Amino acid sequence: MTDNRETQPIPGTPSSVPPTLEEPTEPHEPLPPKPDQSGPETVGPTGQPTGNDPARNAQSGAYLTTAQGARLYDSDHSLKAGPRGPVLLQDHHLREKITHFDHERIPERVVHARGAAAHGVFRGYGSAAKISKAAFLAKDVETPVFVRFSTVLGSRGSADTVRDTRGFATKFYTEEGVFDLVGNNIPVFFIQDAIKFPDVIHAGKPHPDREIPQAQSAHDTFWDFVTLHSEATHHTLWNMSDRGIPRSYRTMEGFGVHTFRFVNDEGVSTLVKFHWKPKLGVHSQVWEEAQIACGVDPDFHRRDLADAIESGAFPQWELGVQTFPENPEQMFQGIDLLDPTKIVPEELAPVQPIGLMTLDANPSNYFAETEQVAFHVGNMVPGIDVTNDALLQGRLFSYIDTQLTRLGGPNFAQLPINRTHAPVNDMLRDGMHQTAVHRGVAPYRPNSLDGGCPFLAGADTGAFIEVPVEVAASRKVREAAESFDDHFSQPRLFWLSMSPVEREHIIAAYTFELGKCYEQAVKERGLKVLARIDGELCAQVAAGLGLPAPEPDGPLADPEPSPALSQIGKVWPVDGRVIGIVADKDADLEGVRAVCGAVQDSGMVPLVIAPTGGVIGEDGDPVTVQRTYATARSVEFDAVLIAGAPGDASPAVDPRLVVLLDEAFRHGKAIGSWAGGERLLSSAGVPLDAPGVVDGGAGTEVLETVTELLGGHRVWDRFPSAV
Repeated sequence: MTDNRETQPIPGTPSSVPPTLEEPTEPHEPLPPKPDQSGPETVGPTGQPTGNDPARNAQSGAYLTTAQGARLYDSDHSLKAGPRGPVLLQDHHLREKITHFDHERIPERVVHARGAAAHGVFRGYGSAAKISKAAFLAKDVETPVFVRFSTVLGSRGSADTVRDTRGFATKFYTEEGVFDLVGNNIPVFFIQDAIKFPDVIHAGKPHPDREIPQAQSAHDTFWDFVTLHSEATHHTLWNMSDRGIPRSYRTMEGFGVHTFRFVNDEGVSTLVKFHWKPKLGVHSQVWEEAQIACGVDPDFHRRDLADAIESGAFPQWELGVQTFPENPEQMFQGIDLLDPTKIVPEELAPVQPIGLMTLDANPSNYFAETEQVAFHVGNMVPGIDVTNDALLQGRLFSYIDTQLTRLGGPNFAQLPINRTHAPVNDMLRDGMHQTAVHRGVAPYRPNSLDGGCPFLAGADTGAFIEVPVEVAASRKVREAAESFDDHFSQPRLFWLSMSPVEREHIIAAYTFELGKCYEQAVKERGLKVLARIDGELCAQVAAGLGLPAPEPDGPLADPEPSPALSQIGKVWPVDGRVIGIVADKDADLEGVRAVCGAVQDSGMVPLVIAPTGGVIGEDGDPVTVQRTYATARSVEFDAVLIAGAPGDASPAVDPRLVVLLDEAFRHGKAIGSWAGGERLLSSAGVPLDAPGVVDGGAGTEVLETVTELLGGHRVWDRFPSAV
């Protein structure tokens, strides 16, 4: 069988060179990385560029060696006293190999343990120059970035498509030092003060007695906390919306959550909120689809990101900011900017684009890059500063404290993925895993023995200088401002901004999650919270739980809806979308070839689904099969096309095709057929006259209509709604 990587550029290739049938025996250097892969840029532990290829950080040489470079002649047998004798303590290779294996795992993150990442570049638009002196935001300045996406609650071994908040953390390797923008795909958080962070995470994590359920909020301790702690209501509602089950990391917004501060060359301060806007739009899965994906492909999101980059569909996000004038109250139109449970609707403060990020390379080693990358909200550069948000202030302590445990000491910034690209002269010395070889004798200031070096910088030489915000004299208290007490007006704003189908999904999510709780009191308390958001929401969830709907214990707010909060109603690019094409030996193979070519020309990925693997057709131009009836499931595809009627669509039609089409139809995906494929649709119970079902004409004509439907993500008209 010949290698078809060039003629069939389908993502998922395991290696840069196709394997041979027999085990290779001729020594040669390690294979190069795949074209889609890259590694951290080669800078020294003190930020000096080496000019070396990233491959210099990879293994080298054709022969197996010890960690010290001694070549080995055997790695399959321990050194023993005779073939059946006891193993000898002197077997240094055995001890080195096993010892390193025993320590391969480092403590996983307490939160955001499961993640996926990619390399890319950020290009500044220059539009922020008037409000921030940060050099990387200047016009056409290109800055390397590394982005890690993650789920919050689950362990490293959990599934990708669980209902959860997603992390969206970006490391900018700027010429002025590292800037980390560490946010989420939801713009608000459960708590207003970092001192509550252990509480919300302990509540959301699996119950400590049974260590279940994993990576879920559908359990008593989570709902016990969020129904007692009403400031969590807003974030909880976002989690119960479609935002909690994104279609892809590529179709996910990102938010800085907090209010930050920009500072310009004149020292003028502007308050800002960060937004990442995906070029592909914001899209989600439906709940059943997310559940299926957890079982058939737990790695759904990380695979989607890596495959898209490998196939050249580089995901992009615009970085934008909402800006607010600095004022003593730090309020904007009645909204407290220091309250991380609040948003500022985009209709009140439009998001202004300031740069474009493109992810164009996959990591070459998950552990060295994705697992060891260390973010910190305190990693800032001149032109960006923090505010007094109590949640943000606590994070400034927590991140470094976490890395000391996870990464084994204070020198985690010297790991290749964490190294700054700016010169480092920090006077920090020694410690575990120190890789810099420092020179000089005077790591202190002032000194004369090292010629006075390092010297202090000023504002005119690029020093990071905190904004001299005046701190009012006051008594020490454990309190919050009165403006933090409003916990329900913004959840109601979010609810009123949803389309009918999105409201149905929220109702279903609350009904499922509260229905999984054991304690009746927790369910009833949850309904009391919903009554403060909306009567119809509360009534429908109560009906699903078989409980009476309580009356609200306070007046309902009357906010103006924010259309920007809805995911539905716009048209978006289709780059990287996956099209499943069902075919067999009797299908219109000429049409299949034409459709595959048209799909690739549109920046999408075609996957041919057939009864068995291999190829279809024997006319000299066979069609390569990427999925079989046994390995294909609807959740992998954004749309499904049928090239004819496989198996004549008889009463004995393969039941796996019936399941595939039935699920795709239920999940609102576009479905197309030609050359008799409508008979298979009929056998699967798919109505030919239903919205989003396209039949007839040539395959490329069907694809054209299906592509138009994909611009809206789903065929939403197919979903009935009672709200």
